[in-house]
Amino acid sequence: MTRTIPKVELHCHIEGAALPDLVRRLAARYHIDVGGLFDADGGYRWHDFTSFLEAYDRAASVFKTAEDFADLTETYLVASALEGVIYTEVFISPDHARRSGIAYADYLGGISEGMRRAEESHGIVGRIIPLIERHFGPEAAIKAAKTAVHTMDERVVGFGMAGDERLYEVTDFAPAFAVAAEAGLKLTCHAGEVCGAESVRATLDAIPVRRIGHGVRAIEDADLMRRLADEEIVLEVCPGSNVALGVYAGWPRHPIVRLRDAGIKVTISSDDPPFFHTTVGRDYRMVQDTFTLSDREMLAFTQTAIDAAFCDETVKTRLRQQMLNGEAFTS
Repeated sequence: MTRTIPKVELHCHIEGAALPDLVRRLAARYHIDVGGLFDADGGYRWHDFTSFLEAYDRAASVFKTAEDFADLTETYLVASALEGVIYTEVFISPDHARRSGIAYADYLGGISEGMRRAEESHGIVGRIIPLIERHFGPEAAIKAAKTAVHTMDERVVGFGMAGDERLYEVTDFAPAFAVAAEAGLKLTCHAGEVCGAESVRATLDAIPVRRIGHGVRAIEDADLMRRLADEEIVLEVCPGSNVALGVYAGWPRHPIVRLRDAGIKVTISSDDPPFFHTTVGRDYRMVQDTFTLSDREMLAFTQTAIDAAFCDETVKTRLRQQMLNGEAFTS
């Protein structure tokens, strides 16, 4: 049962984890028009990657206070813990904080407080990765990086970039990543999701990342796959997201097992779960059921994720012990 397998998530956007009911409730509280954001079934309405980004930004805009973000974060981590997740890293965005009119310190503090509450009640550990929104451009990226490194929290462990990888060259963002790297933050970057293998290669050439968000399109280039394996670059794979966005036409076509079998380090995450009608638990379960994997093979994904996590070694030791003991919150 994948529910009892300890799980670790390295790739989730905190605003993208907001359930539609919460967004509707906050929209009503703050008198924000969210007409057209939801479909007839009450889920988020979008039809391609561009409209997904637009829906994401509209949903994110209803979060206005530190307590809003604390509630969102606590709710998501508790729900994850109930599916056996023992550790989660979430992406946050200085740009979204600015656009929502909340001070970055309050935004960050609210998310950290939500993590504290979830850990206290359910044992799940949360860590934070501020990131650049690529579609806002290189100048905004430098501002976001400076904001992130000037306002820190004990739970901030890395820095990354998300957004529309079809826009700009990845080298345009190297200065922003340099700001974060000089501050000692570990680096990750979205690539190889909407765009092909060349996006992953360009990212590896331009930025000293140890992880790639998604990266699944590397399957299209054998030389790149060997490079990923040789350099031990970890892929934050989000199979449910990839299938929902049409990157792959169905679970059986997803390359997660082929990437693993090529010696590439791969992990399992949910990305923006309610947008894609998934959860971490569902992604683990679908991978296991689709590819007929054993519990031992599923635990290997968790082990890889612990090794690749940006947290300190003390936390990793605790997580490894939980995994070995099969400890996951299941009550």
